[in-house]
Amino acid sequence: MKDSFERTIDYMRVSITDRCNLRCKYCMPYGVEPVKHEEILTFEEIHEAVAVAAELGIRHIKVTGGEPLTRLGSWKLVKMLKSIPGIETVTITTNGVLLEPYLDRLLEAGIDGINISLDTLDEEHYRELTGSDGLPQVLMGLESALEKKIPVKINAVSIDWESMQKQDKEDQSGGAGQGPIYHQEAPWWVPVAELAKTYPVHVRFIEMMPIGYGRWFQPLSQQVLLARMEERYPGIQRDLARHGFGPAVYYQAPGFQGSIGFISAIHGKFCDSCNRIRLTARGQLKSCLCFEDGADLRGFLRAEYTKPGERQAQVRAALKEAIRLKPAAHCFEQPEQMTEFRNMIDIGG
Repeated sequence: MKDSFERTIDYMRVSITDRCNLRCKYCMPYGVEPVKHEEILTFEEIHEAVAVAAELGIRHIKVTGGEPLTRLGSWKLVKMLKSIPGIETVTITTNGVLLEPYLDRLLEAGIDGINISLDTLDEEHYRELTGSDGLPQVLMGLESALEKKIPVKINAVSIDWESMQKQDKEDQSGGAGQGPIYHQEAPWWVPVAELAKTYPVHVRFIEMMPIGYGRWFQPLSQQVLLARMEERYPGIQRDLARHGFGPAVYYQAPGFQGSIGFISAIHGKFCDSCNRIRLTARGQLKSCLCFEDGADLRGFLRAEYTKPGERQAQVRAALKEAIRLKPAAHCFEQPEQMTEFRNMIDIGG
């Protein structure tokens, strides 16, 4: 299906929980008030919503959270979604802490790829950033997934950690700071980027967006980070191969097995080619992260109807209208125009 700006909408991100086993500083450092279980869409309701979306042209599903693997039986949903006619790929984004024990079930369910969110390979930095000692488990999950031939991508939030380290030191000397969060002698991004050298994975640096706690962090632009990579990896050049269905721009460095990608919502605005919609864990359909506008699919999915197919018709109409009203672009450059004030954990990663 096309929106009013002739963009083909074929990608849907589906959040299945607002809960997470980490407390990342830029996401939910103090936790969140858990949503009651009955407020979350059931797997059957998600399946029905996606089935209708597939009839309208949705082809690719990304299962997200919170941390999706904290929801019991998440692999069962993957299998259900894979069975829907028209759906070509189902992938999942995870922080990786619980990945290794669930890999076989995800593989049996037919998972097409796994994105692992990982911002550092320094254990102390990881602990201070996430509130967890789970880095060894994440790396174990990464290696196990590759052994099982599951395509893997690494997502790293691109933040100006060096500037934050300086600010932390100033805060410690005279004010209330968060404490140091950067310890490596090499730039923080080097070990993460070189995962694509050690393994056949694609590493993507995702620019921090001013949503929730992200408003308080200084993003590191694609242009700055790429310039630093060009100095460190002479000969790095654009990789024109397609590595997915999202907006990442990829580069290939000499000697690397995988590519390095950039997803830059602010400094590399890609709204003119945006192909996605989002379904939150509570059943709200969103067409843009910047605005609170959306459709309450949960209301339609749980309403009582007397005619066969009436529920699906209501969901279909809501999907069509949300896609038709999808904005031309986000307004992150003018935050005063934003109408979405929830944290990313409530919207879905």
